[in-house]
Amino acid sequence: MEPRISIITLGVSSLEKSYQFYTALGFPSSKTPEDGIVFFKTAGVCLALYPLEALAKDVSPDFDSNRSGFSGVTLSHNTTSKAEVDTVLGLAKRAGAKIEKPAQEVFWGGYSGYFSDPDGHLWEVAYGDCWAFNEDGSLVIE
Repeated sequence: MEPRISIITLGVSSLEKSYQFYTALGFPSSKTPEDGIVFFKTAGVCLALYPLEALAKDVSPDFDSNRSGFSGVTLSHNTTSKAEVDTVLGLAKRAGAKIEKPAQEVFWGGYSGYFSDPDGHLWEVAYGDCWAFNEDGSLVIE
């Protein structure tokens, strides 16, 4: 298996509401909720939205889609400055996100905060002065 992630799919309770949320954050899409699935173009990986119940059934007809508590998964948006962290968290809040942790200096030497989307999916917005970015905006991983 090649070490690659092509699509991250989020199971959502309302495709329309989540589509509006991510569109408000500036994620470009060529599909709409009427298509039954939404794909957002991002640097490196595609972010997909799919109805939660349908996603659970795709995993297995017996899969339980009831979620509670912390799932152990976060998504990250890395920035090129501390100010951009604050800007993105503000944009997320205006789009309807819940700020879970305001931006602050963190133990590893960076600056970050967390928000949750309308379905509770957690996003970290983070800056580290040691990070570099590829031309396409993806993070350089050495």
